[in-house]
Amino acid sequence: MALVTLPPSFTAIAARGPAWAGFVESVPRLLRDLLGEWELVVDGEPTHGYCALVVPVRTRERADAVLKIGFVDEESEHEALALQHWHGRGAVTLLRADPRRGALLLERLASRDLGEEWDVAACETVGELYRGLHLPAPPQLRLLSVLCEDWAARLAALPRSAPLPRRMVEQAAHLARDLATDTATDGRLLHTDLHYANVLADPTAGGWRAIDPKPLSGDPHFEPAPLLWNRFDELAGDVRDGVRRRFHAVIDAAGLEEDRARDWVIVRMLVNALWRLEDDAAEMRRLDTASWLTMCLAIAKAVQD
Repeated sequence: MALVTLPPSFTAIAARGPAWAGFVESVPRLLRDLLGEWELVVDGEPTHGYCALVVPVRTRERADAVLKIGFVDEESEHEALALQHWHGRGAVTLLRADPRRGALLLERLASRDLGEEWDVAACETVGELYRGLHLPAPPQLRLLSVLCEDWAARLAALPRSAPLPRRMVEQAAHLARDLATDTATDGRLLHTDLHYANVLADPTAGGWRAIDPKPLSGDPHFEPAPLLWNRFDELAGDVRDGVRRRFHAVIDAAGLEEDRARDWVIVRMLVNALWRLEDDAAEMRRLDTASWLTMCLAIAKAVQD
């Protein structure tokens, strides 16, 4: 059985805390076990994202695939369930899964993602993908309405000394309270993290396929925000208009209602700011806190100016 050397950038995530350190420590043995149990042969160098190792493999039938071993938490626990519901339509095909161990065997897509595409065209592509992904949600998924209720309470509890405009905090808390009791807030299968790097080219059939869902039962209008905060640096000097071009491209392609999608962007961006204030030093950060808060506020303002 081929020895897999873990990339140093992957083992470095152990510094995030004890749970992450335990995950990293468990991966080599888990990888050996899965390669044997599922009769897989390593077929390339491993890569990784924020919370999972991905190893190219070939199956017993000599099919190209990837073995994904991920950190299991509330966001990722139903990834296999979502992929099963999509059956490869608009998303990567699931070949085998062991959710308890955070292990997925997936078809191998191309390495090219939407990060190489013009951002507005990429948003249109994602909007079109939404149409096929937003199926009726399976009952096991967490409810967006429950999360909304919690976010509303936590936003309202932020002290006035928090480095956020109080008007915007109160606006987001009010919207979250209203959305928590809205019957349209639950019911559809959401990806929730469908941004440029989570859409890969299909080398066989052409087109694009979603990967790495963090599924919820929710409202499709919740989806667009990650397209606004990812690749944000590209909007330097043109933030307002750049955000609005992306926003309108995705909602038009998906057939979403502008006002409702706008409300969800405001809630998500202020919740992103809330999370940073609650957990400033717990994880390695790509942006410092001040820059992150500035970005969140700029996006929330841009969609409603």
